[in-house]
Amino acid sequence: MNAFLEVRSVAKACGGNQVLSAVNLQIAPGEFVGLLGPNGSGKSTLRNAITGFTPVDAGRVHFEGAPLERLAAHRIVRTGMARTFQLPSMPTRMSVMEVAMAAATAHHGVWDTLLATRGARHAERDARDRAEHLLRELLLTPVRDLPASAISGGQKKLLGIVCALMARPRMLLLDEPTAGVHPNLRRDIVTALQRLNAQGMTLVIVEHDMHFIREVCTRCVVLDRGEIVASCRPDELARNERVLQAYLGTAATTPSTEARAEAA
Repeated sequence: MNAFLEVRSVAKACGGNQVLSAVNLQIAPGEFVGLLGPNGSGKSTLRNAITGFTPVDAGRVHFEGAPLERLAAHRIVRTGMARTFQLPSMPTRMSVMEVAMAAATAHHGVWDTLLATRGARHAERDARDRAEHLLRELLLTPVRDLPASAISGGQKKLLGIVCALMARPRMLLLDEPTAGVHPNLRRDIVTALQRLNAQGMTLVIVEHDMHFIREVCTRCVVLDRGEIVASCRPDELARNERVLQAYLGTAATTPSTEARAEAA
């Protein structure tokens, strides 16, 4: 595999709990990967370690060949990797459009935003054009002038994706983008992510909705107790004994067809 993102022997402990144990992971350019695992398996810690929100105790994280593990989160965004959050918090006094525009600061730099220069005006115009495009692509144009805190939970998740995309990332990590979302908006999110992937963006998703995973992902990576126990196609999950043991317990070595279906 030609690695776009490479995680080498990453370890992380919290107190006496070893959350990640020498995790190795490779993501190829253009992949659409689901990062799965039961609660407490280490998914969030791994995602935070990759994106600079959690320092690692050991190991390396490389993106396009460059080390990331010592970079702050905002510097990792500038390398071309962005992320979303499960419960995005939106300001009460900014419109949807203003929030999208503010997200461009991470890409253009705060001085371009603050200084009244020709370059700043050009950057602002480019940011506005991109924000308009992304809001239209993610079906948020009808609410562009509403307070960002007043839109629905699903629309906030779409706006979170817009904000991440304002930095023009080449890889996007998403945290449960369809959790608690109305079915109609869920379909919009699926369509938007499939379109991004078709355009060449590499996507990694932490998600519990297995129907969603089967619908959009080309590969699944399963964590259990801080270790990767499977890397396979979505349709292979229900036949993978390590995955079944992770979700159903070590005694469930020969689960029923119904139990297998529920696990997948």
